[in-house]
Amino acid sequence: MEKTVTITNASGLHARPAALLVKEASAFKSVIKLVKNGKEVDAKSLLGVMSLAAKQNDEITIRAEGEDAEAAVNKLAEIIATLS
Repeated sequence: MEKTVTITNASGLHARPAALLVKEASAFKSVIKLVKNGKEVDAKSLLGVMSLAAKQNDEITIRAEGEDAEAAVNKLAEIIATLS
């Protein structure tokens, strides 16, 4: 399961929203990865998410494998879409 979303937040995926994303991702059992420009990181790792240096208008692909993969992808896509 995967979905691509565009970061709309003017500040990008900075520390506070990245921490929220990691917290939400950690609630799922699935293995969840974020991909930007070919770089893939663990969505449950704050350092990994921060290392993407995602800015406004960047596209991020959320990939998940496991029993709750669909719910995980949808929840993280919703969070990224509504970041402020």
